[in-house]
Amino acid sequence: MALLNVSMSSKFTQIPPISSTKPLFTLTNPLVSFPGHSSPQLLKCQIKSQENFLFTLCESVTKTSLLALVSASLFFVDPALAFKGGGPYGAEVTRGQDLTGKDFSGKTLIKQDFKTSILRQANFKGAKLLGASFFDADLTGADLSDADLRSADFSLANVTKANLSNANLEGALATGNTSFRGSNITGADFTDVPLRDDQREYLCKVADGVNPTTGNATRDTLLCN
Repeated sequence: MALLNVSMSSKFTQIPPISSTKPLFTLTNPLVSFPGHSSPQLLKCQIKSQENFLFTLCESVTKTSLLALVSASLFFVDPALAFKGGGPYGAEVTRGQDLTGKDFSGKTLIKQDFKTSILRQANFKGAKLLGASFFDADLTGADLSDADLRSADFSLANVTKANLSNANLEGALATGNTSFRGSNITGADFTDVPLRDDQREYLCKVADGVNPTTGNATRDTLLCN
């Protein structure tokens, strides 16, 4: 048995006892030093290099994010800045703008977009506005006399006290709270314009004249009794 113990003990390497006074690794604030590995100075250089890399990366990401934010703001802060209407006049923005008193008389503005614009006292006399959009626009006191407004969109628009004399509105849209109160509609053609009953009743009280282009009587196009 003694021989067996000696034989077995010679096959295994004895593990030295762990010293209670000497730690396996030492902490050098803020670095960690491991026996048999890189020196604290080398680790410090490596960490410094990583810090520089992270700083450069963060700076690059910050600049890229800022550039993207500035670019996006040109399109989303004010939709009017990014949208240009159609037609020959489309070189200028006409959507969501204050165009009070602007002179558009005689211009060709087919499918031009005036959505939500302020067009008080604007002059559209004799303008070609086929398919133009005045959705939710303010046309108070605007001059639309002799204008070609076929298929134009006046949904939710304020067209009070406007001059619509001899205008052709065939097929135009006037849904929602569109108001023509106080407007001059002598000779205007409202053929196939979907009006609310209260609007139709009001317009029939002031309707008069015949449209010089279509030859239709205003009262007939409003289906007045």
